[in-house]
Amino acid sequence: MQSGKNAAASAKETAANAAASAKAGMEKTKATLQEKGEKMTAHDPMQKEMAREKKEERKHEAEYEKQAAKEHNAAQKQTTGTMGTGTGTHSYTTTNVTGHRTGTGGI
Repeated sequence: MQSGKNAAASAKETAANAAASAKAGMEKTKATLQEKGEKMTAHDPMQKEMAREKKEERKHEAEYEKQAAKEHNAAQKQTTGTMGTGTGTHSYTTTNVTGHRTGTGGI
């Protein structure tokens, strides 16, 4: 029974990590598209450079959020594994915001 709980925790962690990666990918794409739009409307090279810097910052933030979510998910799995009484109610995250189920975003 214990290995079944570990397998379920691993599956939940994997699914939450995949969702976190997908969310980060979407955020990076949005940042790139926003940069392209800002560059098209900008007339000043300084505005274009600011758009590029803003894109890079958003991409780094998305990557940071993904890594933080993965660390949170690993900690949740570890808690389930060490407690041995996992009921399947642990909250895995794609946003690294606790208290919200995966995919419901609390931001």
